[in-house]
Order: sequence, then structure tokens, then C-alpha cells
Amino acid sequence: MVNRSWSERVKHLRKTLNLSQEDFAHRIGVSFQTVNRRENRGTEPRSKPIRSVIETLEQELLDK
Repeated sequence: MVNRSWSERVKHLRKTLNLSQEDFAHRIGVSFQTVNRRENRGTEPRSKPIRSVIETLEQELLDK
């Protein structure tokens, strides 16, 4: 997953978890707008904790 853009990573992770953008946002502690921007603009999260949460969730999925 490391070679994917942030947009692809966030969207893939959210869909793999079978969550809406709103539910995913709630799970990682950000607003719906933040998730929507990441998926549609592909911008890297500015907050290090948000990046860490996304990377941790990705790793948990890989470990399954």
C-alpha cells in the first residue's frame, strides 16, 4: 500500500473496512470533510497522528 497515493490509500482502506466516509471519519477522529478531501484531492494528511492511524489500520489489515 505504500506505493499508492494518499487518495487511493484512504479510499481503499475505508472500503476494505466497509465504512462510509462519515463512519470512517468518526473511527479515525476527523471530520467527514477531511476524509472527503483526502479521497478526492489526494492530499497527504497534515496531522502526523492521522497519518499514523491510517498506517496502523493498513498494517492491521495486512496482518489478517
